[in-house]
Amino acid sequence: MSRIGRMPIAVPAGVTVNVAEGNVVTVKGPLGTLTETFTPVLTIKQEGSEIVVTRPNDEKETKSLHGLTRALLNNMVVGVITGYSKTLEVVGVGYKVAKQGKNLMLYLGHSLVNGMPQASLVVTEPEGITFEVPNPNTIVVKGINKQAVGQIAAVIRGKRPPEPYHGKGVKYANEHIRRKAGKAGK
Repeated sequence: MSRIGRMPIAVPAGVTVNVAEGNVVTVKGPLGTLTETFTPVLTIKQEGSEIVVTRPNDEKETKSLHGLTRALLNNMVVGVITGYSKTLEVVGVGYKVAKQGKNLMLYLGHSLVNGMPQASLVVTEPEGITFEVPNPNTIVVKGINKQAVGQIAAVIRGKRPPEPYHGKGVKYANEHIRRKAGKAGK
């Protein structure tokens, strides 16, 4: 058995889980609702205050889906209780971030058009995701869907990835940029 897949998922008070036909799982909690469709090969059951995922055979694909499905279900339960967040830092002279309504304005050294960043440097909050800008050099991406939070954070980081010579760019708060020496002029 899969070590991850066989562990039951505890469902705390205040969270309701509904497993419908075709392995459509809906998780409701204090922060919102998440719905996901899982493979029909596996069996997802709610037994009291726990969710159990079982597999019918020991084929390689089924074994890999077993642990994945359990991990995704656990992420859904944790997401509707506490939510997820990623913190990004903007490093560089003149680099800054501002929030205007639901738009995140990224000033990352590109040319400005009428004092505003280019359209490619404006990120709009998708549904279920919120941006916080505690200071001009920090972005906090929050939401209940772990995959969506990570994807939006990666999109923002991709606008100006950190470079190894000066360390300028957008990086995750816990990311270490490996620095290079540069030219060795005489």
